[in-house]
Amino acid sequence: MTGGCKTASLRKFAGLFLSGCLLVLFLAVPAPAQSKVPQTAGVDNNKMGPYRALAQLAFNASEKGDHATAATLAKILERTWDKSEDYGGDMALSKTNKEAFDEIDKAMDQFVSLLVEHANSAPDPARVKATYNAYLEKLKLAD
Repeated sequence: MTGGCKTASLRKFAGLFLSGCLLVLFLAVPAPAQSKVPQTAGVDNNKMGPYRALAQLAFNASEKGDHATAATLAKILERTWDKSEDYGGDMALSKTNKEAFDEIDKAMDQFVSLLVEHANSAPDPARVKATYNAYLEKLKLAD
């Protein structure tokens, strides 16, 4: 019977060894490419990165109760967007993809106006979050 125990132990060891090898192979194979955009100082290195970063700063300020800063950052976001993507020449999004520009612009205006209207008071946090998330989703149209 000792031969049977050795065989069972060998089979168990072989099974564990094979499982370990498969786990190592699984971990060694890179996952499918994620759409993670490289960043510099927390800003995505793509066309919409600066707008996303400004919106995030404005949103964060609003969440912290700094409504004046949130409104200021939102206004900077709007002015920067208009100067670059509406009146920015042949490479402006309004010229290269008018439909995406219009959708993003509308979502941005809703987010910005909510913060600017509440520069001295607290806006509804749920509404701010909803308009912020809608804006971020629309920015994906031009990434």
